[in-house]
This record gives sequence, structure tokens and C-alpha cells, in this order.
Amino acid sequence: MKILIRATNWIGDAIMSIPALQAIRCREPQAEISILARRAVAGIYENQPFADRILPVEDAPDPIKGLRELHFDVAILLQNAFSAAWLVWRARIPQRIGYARDGRSLLLTRAIPVPKSGEIPVHESYYYLELLHRAGWLTESADQLQYQLAHQLPPVDEIRLHIDPAARELANQLQLEAGAKPNAPRIALAPGASYGSAKCWPTERFAALADRLVRRFDADVIVFGAHSEREVASRIQSHMQTRAINLVGHTPPQELAAHFAACDIFVGNDSGAMHVAAAAGLPVVAIFGPTDPDGTAPVTERKTVVRKPPSCSPCFLRECPIDHRCMTRIEVSDVENAINEWASQIPLVPRA
Repeated sequence: MKILIRATNWIGDAIMSIPALQAIRCREPQAEISILARRAVAGIYENQPFADRILPVEDAPDPIKGLRELHFDVAILLQNAFSAAWLVWRARIPQRIGYARDGRSLLLTRAIPVPKSGEIPVHESYYYLELLHRAGWLTESADQLQYQLAHQLPPVDEIRLHIDPAARELANQLQLEAGAKPNAPRIALAPGASYGSAKCWPTERFAALADRLVRRFDADVIVFGAHSEREVASRIQSHMQTRAINLVGHTPPQELAAHFAACDIFVGNDSGAMHVAAAAGLPVVAIFGPTDPDGTAPVTERKTVVRKPPSCSPCFLRECPIDHRCMTRIEVSDVENAINEWASQIPLVPRA
């Protein structure tokens, strides 16, 4: 069997859909599974055991013709857009499975009803698993069958990425070349968020936090982010009295998990980087403001969510129309205290 999976378009969603991807592999261990994704997401899925081939959307000059020539048997659409269904219908893939939304039901052979509020757990990872459940695509192992007979989804307690040890060592060497000290603790800082500025803690507070961590623990603070977040990183550096290592724009998606694995703890906003760090196995200190951690918290037991929600949160707006109080209420000391909770498990030792 040849299976095409149309991935979600955002890195955080891509990580949260991994349990569904693993379930497809578990159900069809001998199938040839290809994932069609935007290049940013495609990099995250490289060298993962649930996929045989990654097809970046941007690399196909004529995607319809390219998909026809690959002769897929089934297309599973984790992306919700009409365009995803249009593409696989035009590519003449015989079975087309996806949620019945965005006016695309007639283009699908299995148009799955969208879960109503309260029907499944609120975390987004279950949204993708429920698609498979309703399509009859969850594996029939004893444990999975027990959950299905009880009309429940299997619990998602942790999401992990496979990280090649060689890739982790290469990331370690790149961090050393950028100025990291061989024996110092490394704190990964991700101050951006692709969704919008409303999800971003103020840059001057990230700078003050970084100064405290450098001074208190003799730590290396390494700032990560996409090319579009270079200005944010520059503002943080300009507010700092100590030094941070700036790798913003220098860690493509396929290398990001390895870079996080070479660090000791992650601190950042609710973002794709947060989910990648958790999937890389790091303790995560996640700063939430306009979004709801019940739905998008990193899926790991090694997390601390920092949140001081006002009455207007969660609003899920990209930009705050008032005073950004959900983020400005969070003090530097609040995030520092959350980091302290992990000090006994990672090499954070205060200077003598």
C-alpha cells in the first residue's frame, strides 16, 4: 500500500499530529508512507520512523502531475484546508480521508464528521487521532481495541522525535563554535512565535531573565528562532548586560530538534519551537498568554507552564487590541522560579 499524508502547515501542529502518524505506521507497518508538507514542516519529519519519504510542497512545480505519477492508494488529510482535498482529488488518489469541513466533503471518499465540543479530549493531538478513529484506521492491537470498544482514544502522554546521535553531536559542535562553553549549562531561549505578537512575552523581560541566568548559573543562553525573528533576538541582545549566543536564522527545521537536544532546558512562548524542544526531551518552561495550555501545551511530563490569565484570556488573537496584560502580568521572577523547579534534574548550579 502507498499512503500519502498531507501534513499540517505549522510546526507545533506537526508535532502534535505525531501520535496520529505513529498510529498509521503501526496499522500499516509494510506500507510506503509519504508525507506532503511545507518545507518548514517537512524538515521536522526528516529521518523519522513513521515516514519513508518527505515531499516538500514547494519542490513540486506541478504537484498534481507529481502525485499522479506516484500512484498512491490512500490520502489522509491532517490539513483541514479545501486545497488539500482538491489536490488529492485532482491527483486521482482512490481513497481520500479527511474531516468534513471547509466545503470539501464532495472531494473526499471518507468525509469524517468534525468532533463536537466535549466529544474528545481538548488537547489538539487527539483531534488528529480522532480522524483515524472515526475512519477505522487505528490499529487493532489489544490496547488500542480496548480503547475503541470503550469509545475512547488512547492516551497521549508524551510525544518524542527520533534524534540521530551524530546530528546531536554536530549541533553541539556548532554551538561550541558559536561561543558556548564546553562545560557550562545551556539554556535554549525562543522568544518568537509565528502565530503573532500576542503570544510573545516582552523582549526586555527575556533579556532580564537571560542576564539573571548567565550570572546565577554561569550558563550559556542560546537564542533560537526563524529568520523572521532576527529583530526580536537583536532587541533582546541590546537589552542584555551579559552575553547571549544568537543562533536565530541559523538552525533550519531539520536541525532544530538536535540543537535543543544539545541544550539542558528550554524557555519560550507557546510556539512551534516549544513543541520541538519537548519532543527532543528537554524540560520545557512554557510562557502562555492568549492561548490555552489545555489545548496546546507541550506533550511531556517535563514541563512547567507559566500563566497569569486575565478575564480576556484565552482570546486566541494574533495581536492584542488592548494592553497585552496576559503577558505583562508575568514577571521575570515567575519564569525564573519555574526554571528553578528543574534545577535538581539538570546541571543548573548557582555560582559559589
